[in-house]
Amino acid sequence: MLEVHQLTKKYGELSILKDVSFSVQKGSIISIVGSSGAGKTTLLQILGTLDKPSSGSFMFDGINPFTLNQQQLAQFRNKNIGFVFQFHQLLPEFTALENIMIPAMIGGDTKKQAQQKGLSLLEQVGLTGRASHKPNELSGGEQQRIAVCRALVNQPKIVLADEPSGNLDSRNADELHDLFFSLREKLAQTFIIVTHNPILAQRADRTITLQDGVIV
Repeated sequence: MLEVHQLTKKYGELSILKDVSFSVQKGSIISIVGSSGAGKTTLLQILGTLDKPSSGSFMFDGINPFTLNQQQLAQFRNKNIGFVFQFHQLLPEFTALENIMIPAMIGGDTKKQAQQKGLSLLEQVGLTGRASHKPNELSGGEQQRIAVCRALVNQPKIVLADEPSGNLDSRNADELHDLFFSLREKLAQTFIIVTHNPILAQRADRTITLQDGVIV
């Protein structure tokens, strides 16, 4: 589904990524590990089309997203890619359900359609009873599960997660990791996860280790 070939990223004379190449199959869970400054988040941002490579190619289901204009790229991202961040990034003034609905409505769904999708996802993650709660009324683990629902609401082809359990205690982290694998089984969902958690990295189908911008 993803083909990354000799991807590089430079800021001036500083090379962040150097000839990075790998492929990702549909329904797989890939972990990306490495020390701070290794280039993990930069790679994830490029895969999420939030940043552009300096050179190299990146094909997403046969499409080079960087050939699209700005509006087309935004639509492509909304439809195909879900994001989960270390900090949940939920909007505090909206309920859990409303936060989940936002990407769907941006993508063109009616309020009713977005609501139905959101409620279905809340049921899948066991949080139906939290639909009307605002983020400050949820535990850290619940906030991240809502963030996962938001990432999934448009049925993206891939979910990119950057240290998704970095702010959670071990119990909530384990529950979140279990959720990823459960969603993979139920939905054939593809995940690429940047993590410092060795247990999650070991559970993944494949681990990509970055060191100084190079896969080692």
